[in-house]
Amino acid sequence: MKIFIVAALFVITLYTLGFAITLWKEKQKFSALAVFFLTLAILILPFFSIL
Repeated sequence: MKIFIVAALFVITLYTLGFAITLWKEKQKFSALAVFFLTLAILILPFFSIL
């Protein structure tokens, strides 16, 4: 089950990072930075969970 959670987290992170890159290419820099910080939060937040 832990492997499934890590895989899902990895896929969500890649998708969100890809969205940030797409926003950056469309000259929406502020939105791209916001989504990038969301990606960082997705990566860091599981380390604070109580499992």
